[in-house]
Amino acid sequence: MSATEIKAVTSKSDEMKFIKCQWNFYKGDKNFVPPMIMDRKKLLDKTKNPFYKHSEMQLFLAERDGIIVGRIGAIINHNHNTTHEDLIGFFGFFECENNQQTANLLFATAAEWLKKRGMTHVRGPVNPSMNDECGLLVDGFTSPPVVLMTYNPEYYARLIEDAGFAKEKDLYAYILENKSYITDKMNRMVNVIRERNHITVREVNFKNKTQFEKDVKTLKDIYNAAWEKNWGFVKMTNEEFDFLAADLKQIADPRYALIIEIKGQPVGFALALPDINQCFIHNKNGGLLGGVWHLLTKKSKISLLRIIVLGVLPEYRRTGADAVMYYELGKRGVDRGITHGEASWILEDNTMMNRGLTTTMNGKVYKTYRVYQKEL
Repeated sequence: MSATEIKAVTSKSDEMKFIKCQWNFYKGDKNFVPPMIMDRKKLLDKTKNPFYKHSEMQLFLAERDGIIVGRIGAIINHNHNTTHEDLIGFFGFFECENNQQTANLLFATAAEWLKKRGMTHVRGPVNPSMNDECGLLVDGFTSPPVVLMTYNPEYYARLIEDAGFAKEKDLYAYILENKSYITDKMNRMVNVIRERNHITVREVNFKNKTQFEKDVKTLKDIYNAAWEKNWGFVKMTNEEFDFLAADLKQIADPRYALIIEIKGQPVGFALALPDINQCFIHNKNGGLLGGVWHLLTKKSKISLLRIIVLGVLPEYRRTGADAVMYYELGKRGVDRGITHGEASWILEDNTMMNRGLTTTMNGKVYKTYRVYQKEL
């Protein structure tokens, strides 16, 4: 057996190898949802993804005897470091055979690249930022991931921890059973909250271009204000938010894209996505045509919504606006045959959100994702 070599990704052909090698690590795993190759290319494209206008990334492949046995990305998010006044580097897109030596080589290579550029710590996984897919699945391996959430073999946690990383923060995914909180009692409570605080809910306008752009600006302003004090949060640039909005517009359903207003003033918003992973899990090679086919033929059978974003401006958080949005999403889902929701991800120390999901919405943590950190 030859020695394992680490090679930097320097060409488009290398980048395609980086993308496609992911399949190597999930053979026989019934819960693996193959990514859409087209989407991966767009995410990594430094000329199209505005994230790379303020950040930098180097991808690496681990090869042995002509076979790719691991991969990793080393990332510097300069906006993060400016916001939090630190020198954190990140790792992402980690995949690896069940071999500690290979994992150590990958992490050492990423660490060296980051350290040469002045970073003092490395945190991850983020792919490539906290505004994208992030966290390592450490609990809840019995079902596939939902849309835009991560998935990995169970042994990855051991590889990361034995490479010297320690837990920095856990992220929770809650499962919500619609019939457990879409009740007459909940309906009465929500109606009282609406009337008392003059709350109305409207859908984002997807059909009118001018109004859609106006709504997107409203969402961006609320997002950047409502999440500002959250751990690891970095404001999106205008280009990043528009880039994300254009992507989500292709898969979002306006019935689950809601702006909540108090006396006509936007104070929060919620976005839930139909779990299209229930379709894409059948698209074994990640191709575009196969993905479209499975989406068209299976979309009507989707049974779960992922509540991807739900937030309220700080000064309105005790009005019950969040409960109204959860109820509204659940009710709209029930009307379309949706039986469950996933609220993800939620910071482990977000006391208010965790309490509301547990006590008001009867939610249960069913998956846990972990972000790790290590000093360089």
